[in-house]
Amino acid sequence: MTQHPREDPAGERGVERGEESGTGSGDRGAGAAADVDAGAGSAGSEGAGATDARRATHPGRRALLGWGGAGLALGAASAGGTAAALEYGGDGTGPYPSSAAPVPFHGEHQAGIATAVQDRLHFAAFDVLTDDRAALEDLLHRWTRAAARMTAGQTVGAGAVGGPDEAPPDDTGEALGLPPSRLTLTFGLGPTLFEDGKGADRFGIRDRRPAALADLPHFPGDDLDEKRSGGDLCVQACADDPQVAVHAVRNLARIGFGKVAVRWSQLGFGKTSSTTPGAQTPRNLFGFKDGTRNISGDDETALKRHVWVGGKDGPEWMTGGSYLVARRIRMNIEIWDRTPLAEQETIFGRSKGEGAPAGRKRERDPVRLSAMAPYAHVRLAHPDSNGGVRILRRGYNFTDGTDGLGRLEAGLFFLAYQRDVREGFIPLQRHLARKDTELNEYIQHVGSAVFAVPPGVRGPDDWWARQLFS
Repeated sequence: MTQHPREDPAGERGVERGEESGTGSGDRGAGAAADVDAGAGSAGSEGAGATDARRATHPGRRALLGWGGAGLALGAASAGGTAAALEYGGDGTGPYPSSAAPVPFHGEHQAGIATAVQDRLHFAAFDVLTDDRAALEDLLHRWTRAAARMTAGQTVGAGAVGGPDEAPPDDTGEALGLPPSRLTLTFGLGPTLFEDGKGADRFGIRDRRPAALADLPHFPGDDLDEKRSGGDLCVQACADDPQVAVHAVRNLARIGFGKVAVRWSQLGFGKTSSTTPGAQTPRNLFGFKDGTRNISGDDETALKRHVWVGGKDGPEWMTGGSYLVARRIRMNIEIWDRTPLAEQETIFGRSKGEGAPAGRKRERDPVRLSAMAPYAHVRLAHPDSNGGVRILRRGYNFTDGTDGLGRLEAGLFFLAYQRDVREGFIPLQRHLARKDTELNEYIQHVGSAVFAVPPGVRGPDDWWARQLFS
């Protein structure tokens, strides 16, 4: 992260001092989310996308840094892994290997949707504490400026050491010396921002809520924890370095202190769906390849049809945006691990080794639904079994230690983008919750949220959700 003088119009601290060295109980779980063959979520992993940028280091300048305090400060779920602190020319400006380079922040669509999926996730949902519309708009201005800087590999404001000694620094500093690591920050608005649980229209935007931002119904088998569900706002931070992702969410939460509070958050690893054509498909925590037939990030036809909100869809302020469903799915790992291989493969409809669909030899061979058991997950989740429904999956695996009985708290943090929740996730999940009975024995949906993701920020004077408030 590079330090620069503060670009905040308020200009509290503009002096630059220079950079110093120095994220289920019970056998019968909730309905399975759909396999990538439909673009929806079973527990899964994405193609082996980017090489870890941390391998390209200056010898002798690598120091290992844990997830540790940054995640705990936000109440995030604990997770394993380390990040290597790098120094590129001493100022964090590069040159970076392509796997660590910045992803453009500005554009027609927000980054972090069709973008090549990164290896790590820090997702946070926020409750808005203020009822002041001007204060909320000011926060979104400040968040957008900070997000643009962090995704470019720069520090927030005057940086971690760029302000006066007598005041807290603008940036928390744990990403100093790290490359951008393809960080993307994707922002969304929940239904309760438009009308809260008491029916109040706090910000005068109730009549601007999109019809496609539909409340998710209760699906058979749901066992949702309210403390891990919902949210007025969300930020999805994806990067190839976990420390970079944690740093981004931590600093946005810090900027929002007093106006927003973290409602829940989730750390993730091992991307569970690829948006990169031909990428190697990693494995989910059940040991199966997943993400083989997800919507590709360069398939403009599929993206336009299934992911991006069109100009005629309405409302106008959402044109170029999308709708996000987030589901925390716990996997009953210990029970699955005692299941015979043949039964596992029949449940999924794919071989565990190659990942080939039933009756085929290779992973990417055409799927023959008739060759699969009627209850096979791939068959039930396939677009041909769901009226052509497809959604863009972007989920992650998670492990959060163990529960009180010593069972692994692990599973899939399912993220899916679509043009309309009413025509995407809702009918797909309703079908799977009823029919995917075999896989449902091993999973349970314990958290849930839905968000409207506005179009991209077009330039330095634009900001997240400006069209909604204009």
